[in-house]
Amino acid sequence: MPDVRSAAGLEVLVVGSGGREHALALALARDPGVAGVHSAPGNPGTAQVGRNYPVAVADPEAVATLAADLGVDLVVIGPEASLVAGAADAVRGVGIACFGPSRPAAELEGSKAFAKAVMVAAGVPTAAARVCESAEQVAAALDEFGSPYVVKNDGLAGGKGVVVTTDRQAALDHASSCARVVIEEYLDGPEVSLFAVTDGRTVVPWQPAQDFKRAYDDDAGPNTGGMGAYTPLPWVPDDLVAEVQRTVLQPTVEEMARRGTPFSGLLYTGLALTRAGIRVVEFNARFGDPETQPLLARLRTPLGGLLYAAATGTLADEPPLEWDPGAAVAVVLAAEDYPALPVTGQMITGLGTGGADGSVVVHAGTARDQRGHLISAGGRVLTVVGTGAELAAARRTAYARIARIELAGSFYRTDIAKAAVEQRAGER
Repeated sequence: MPDVRSAAGLEVLVVGSGGREHALALALARDPGVAGVHSAPGNPGTAQVGRNYPVAVADPEAVATLAADLGVDLVVIGPEASLVAGAADAVRGVGIACFGPSRPAAELEGSKAFAKAVMVAAGVPTAAARVCESAEQVAAALDEFGSPYVVKNDGLAGGKGVVVTTDRQAALDHASSCARVVIEEYLDGPEVSLFAVTDGRTVVPWQPAQDFKRAYDDDAGPNTGGMGAYTPLPWVPDDLVAEVQRTVLQPTVEEMARRGTPFSGLLYTGLALTRAGIRVVEFNARFGDPETQPLLARLRTPLGGLLYAAATGTLADEPPLEWDPGAAVAVVLAAEDYPALPVTGQMITGLGTGGADGSVVVHAGTARDQRGHLISAGGRVLTVVGTGAELAAARRTAYARIARIELAGSFYRTDIAKAAVEQRAGER
């Protein structure tokens, strides 16, 4: 696709309404090469960056029509449901550059079984697994791998389709609630998230981050979409990114191209640093939430130009990424009874203005009521990102800010990045 950027700068449409999309909109607005940021459907946070537009994110034609009507230069698609539905294909079909994989390529996230097949073909190190479609197959796989049991819904599940448990009945119950599951061997060791931007040939990895999936401190409680994250990771090996680039990212991108479904967009790799070496836990086909928030807080490379280069096949021409030398910690404020049945419609106060203290509030599940008051509208309501010269300072900033926010019944983990600050390497 030719470079159609005007001297006035890029007009960008961000598709989605969560914390990831607000963080993207904020980063794009900081890019001097971006003239305007539009969000669809957006949230109260993105409304402070640019204008929000109603759209059904899982309707590819609606997304493409809106992009064409706005006359934007670039569309950045956030939600996995939109990508799996084929929104990126529809946008490119109307001649607009799009950051996000095609529908077939998005199956790297849309199907755990497909992702495993790609990894095996590409020689990517990952957990042994069995794809199961019957109760008999499930029982056999659980017996084969033993406890702890790892059971993954094959399809999209909003970040909550994985059960890791020592309770065999709980594993069986989760499997029975899914049409098809992937059962894997348990991987020991800490987990790391690594993003990479790619145009289908060139792969540009980001710095690693770590997120926290369980609802409560010390990794207790149910699995969630993520309760916080931080970057950088002072305890990972210095050659981690280079090794993942060589053994995981580049082979996967090359295998996707070989299959005739080149992957262009954001390739998210969830890794386990096991005793036997690096193993891939999962792939996602879009920016991860909440890791996106602290990573973008540290990224100094203009985001709009980077994503446009990936969308137009010119990533090889871009300079190396630049990062702030400091640290960033993101803490999620969750609604009462999240992730089961989150209580919504509660008023949110105490956000303040921030900024001067090195913090920012990123909106996720928020809305405005009829009187214009900010209210909760989802399970993960917002994320506070603290920055600082080092991890301990960033952590203090994030927790000082989130402590001032009031939302009835809400909660947050108090141990995000705590182990890293205390130099308990590789621990949560």
